[in-house]
Amino acid sequence: MLCIKHQSTDPYFNIATDEYIFKHIEEDCFMLWRNDNAIIVGKHQNTLAEINYEYVKEKDIKIVRRLSGGGAVYHDLGNLNYSFTRTGENYEMIDFERYTEPIIEVLKELGVYAKFEGRNDLTINGKKFSGNAEHVFRNKVLHHGTLLFSSEMKDISGALKVKPLKYKDRATKSIPNRVTNISDHLEEDITVDQFTDKVMNHITSRFENARLYEFTEEDIENIRKIRDEKYATWEWNYGYFPNYDFRQGARTEGGTVEVNMNVAEGKIKNLRITGDFFHIKDISKIEKALENTKHEESEIRKVLSQFDLKNYFEKVTENDLVSIMF
Repeated sequence: MLCIKHQSTDPYFNIATDEYIFKHIEEDCFMLWRNDNAIIVGKHQNTLAEINYEYVKEKDIKIVRRLSGGGAVYHDLGNLNYSFTRTGENYEMIDFERYTEPIIEVLKELGVYAKFEGRNDLTINGKKFSGNAEHVFRNKVLHHGTLLFSSEMKDISGALKVKPLKYKDRATKSIPNRVTNISDHLEEDITVDQFTDKVMNHITSRFENARLYEFTEEDIENIRKIRDEKYATWEWNYGYFPNYDFRQGARTEGGTVEVNMNVAEGKIKNLRITGDFFHIKDISKIEKALENTKHEESEIRKVLSQFDLKNYFEKVTENDLVSIMF
């Protein structure tokens, strides 16, 4: 088994790396890695329904869709991620406890008693510190999980907090959990780097065929290609989800404005703007112009910029409209 301590903190590159070791390295792998501020959404989730859009925009938090299912998770540099890839004979290889057991062993050595609970979580005193997901293709499994070590809890709750009833769809929803950091339960303080070393040392000593591996220049170039063509694209991170209906309103200086729209494959298909605002020109021209536009801020602003909005909405600005649409 190849053991990789991945140095990149680029979320797009790192999620691409997960796919690379799964699909392009034949030997089983174990990898440790960290992402700078990012929300990683499950493959089958509606991205915009999982995030606090205003908070994510303000904090410049990257959004990346992963290869596996499950719920959305927040990553920062206080969160350590681990990945296993394994080739097996049949689907009995889908076993969350098998891949989380080494993590529980490391924590026990540090005086922290964790356990596997529910479908895919690790907890300490009933509080979650690790969520896990798996993806299977033919006879190979990718198992990856988070390990909250010293993450900023306010960012976890802020980035994933969503206003209720904004979206109606059939996508997989994340379930809020009480969470905790591993560092809060340690008998002696250690850094996330020291914790990373302890996990890697445990893995290399636990598995007989484990050996350290560093990506070659060819590996890195191939990963970068996957990053640029897939994981850094709007089409994968936002456009790849089920259809949904969106409804939201707000009071502006010009009155109440409500937006109702249907979105398919990330593009606005039908849109109605209602409210008690005053207008001069018929707003149906704006509604029509927004059809087939990506439900993405810069694209919506591009369309709105074609209109002199003060002729369509009395004291309702472009910023007002955009904020209501997310």
